[in-house]
Amino acid sequence: MDVTMGGDAPATDEPVEPLDPGRVSLVDPEDVAYWCREFDCTEAELREAVARVGDHAAAVRQALEH
Repeated sequence: MDVTMGGDAPATDEPVEPLDPGRVSLVDPEDVAYWCREFDCTEAELREAVARVGDHAAAVRQALEH
């Protein structure tokens, strides 16, 4: 019998998708890590881009490309 201890889902090495893939959330550390991997940037760069252009993923991607 396979029983997981604690938590709602077993841990995997798969990256966790954000709840809203169209918006960059800086609230959840897992979302921040996802977007940093997605945009190949640091957390500081991500936070600065969101502060400049808002949280729409396409706008953040464009801001980080320049």
